[in-house]
Amino acid sequence: MSGDAMQAERALVILLRCGAVMTGAAFLTLPIPVESMAGVHRWLGLGELPRAPIVEYLARSVSAFYGFHGVLLFMLSTDVERYARLIGMIAVTTVLFGLILLAIDIHVGLPAYWTVGEGPPVVVIGMVLRFLNRAAARQRADRVVERL
Repeated sequence: MSGDAMQAERALVILLRCGAVMTGAAFLTLPIPVESMAGVHRWLGLGELPRAPIVEYLARSVSAFYGFHGVLLFMLSTDVERYARLIGMIAVTTVLFGLILLAIDIHVGLPAYWTVGEGPPVVVIGMVLRFLNRAAARQRADRVVERL
């Protein structure tokens, strides 16, 4: 396999693994005490963290969900050819997720830095993921044609 033919695939693996590290790191937040969560909430300029069991439940369950998403991304990165269809689906749902996050952020009135820094980057990452996945598939198809 030539260097050029591997570029998209290599970039795809790197992007998936970066995503795996970033979302997988959410596991590290699971044991954080509620008082620390409240301090971060204040530091972010979001006011006082509401004290109700559902708030702690949502914070911890979302952290776990993001962490497991990181595990999934890492597993996909181990064989991007085999998992190409699933990676394509993850790319599309990532774009949709980013748009949903943007709508939620606007609806609930989160600060501009949060709104701009959350949904739009997720949309871009999903678009890049889709582009790289498709480019890698084209490069694999080109290699098959070259062998014929």
